[in-house]
Amino acid sequence: MKLNFIKISFFLIALAACGEKDIVSEKKSDLSLIQKTFVELPGWQKDNHGEALEAFLLSCEKITKTKKDFLGSSEIKISTKEYIDICLKAQNIKSENFKNFIESNFEPFLIEYKGSAEGKFTAYYEPLIKVNYNQDETYKYPIHAKPLDLIEFNPRDFDSSMPSKRLVGRLKGQKLVPYYTRDEISKGLAKAPVLLWSDSFVDVYIMHIQGPAVAEFPDGSQIRISYADNNGLPFKGIGSILLKNGELAAGKASMLEIKKWLLENPKKAINYMNQNSRYIFHQLIGASGPLGALNTPLVAGRSLAVDARYIPLGSLLWLDTTKPDGKPLQRLINAQDVGGAIKGAIRGDYFWGSGGDDILELAGKMNQKGSYYILLPKKGE
Repeated sequence: MKLNFIKISFFLIALAACGEKDIVSEKKSDLSLIQKTFVELPGWQKDNHGEALEAFLLSCEKITKTKKDFLGSSEIKISTKEYIDICLKAQNIKSENFKNFIESNFEPFLIEYKGSAEGKFTAYYEPLIKVNYNQDETYKYPIHAKPLDLIEFNPRDFDSSMPSKRLVGRLKGQKLVPYYTRDEISKGLAKAPVLLWSDSFVDVYIMHIQGPAVAEFPDGSQIRISYADNNGLPFKGIGSILLKNGELAAGKASMLEIKKWLLENPKKAINYMNQNSRYIFHQLIGASGPLGALNTPLVAGRSLAVDARYIPLGSLLWLDTTKPDGKPLQRLINAQDVGGAIKGAIRGDYFWGSGGDDILELAGKMNQKGSYYILLPKKGE
């Protein structure tokens, strides 16, 4: 069954009039959902579904406790009430029974955009970064908390006819202006407290790209660093910057190659890094994993960053793509994060896990074609 938004708009309006929660947007869209069976999902029988239970329960906990309607705010809409009912039934489920539980309570839909189910899937990870609380000759690169002078506002709060959009700025006299650029922040212009000091400007920059990190102190103890906010300016990938300037050859712009080049060319590296105006501010957390957009810990191999304009945060997805070596990557995952570069209806950023350059090499090389299916609560007969 193909649910094409344009063709069924009147049907959706009728459903809304009957008090039902639509699973798709009422507005015209290029997004389509094609109903499938679980048997049709590529690799469904081979996955260890129980490994996805932890991430699912973390999403459930957030959905049942929050007042925000994560599931109903995207173009694909899910009834929060129906989802909570399923979450309550899953509270005492065992991992070995999770596959049967999913098949009994959900039904899969292939996501298409403009008639194609193919999209792009990259990956990110939680890097390990060496830190100390005090600045010295070794630990001299700051990790900043959210600035005290950063102001967030939404134009619609002032004029209901304006678009709803998160904007970030600062006061200059009595005028609101864009926030400081990366270059300006690195020169100390922002009122941003320093959380920790790192021994590597490259590791700090990579953390800005990835978002979270595991911070390790000289005595071996660790603490997690998580995304707190950003300066609201556009993101520009360091790989594209280096390629444009001829510093790296095409096909040699993996994150590991980029990291190696930055370390070997520190003066030029800082100049190129400052061409990316986006700056990420961080916070220290005590969670079991890095925090995603739902403010819940991400689970290695079972969490995905998506474009929340299309995919509801907290929803279950079946991913069908490949690893960088071409082997299948087909598994049950949870939409639990977002990212500045994750834009599009069929676009995902796979959370690989935590570690050093070994994980960086895997995550940094992933730029694969693939598709995904959204699992929607099964409707009653």
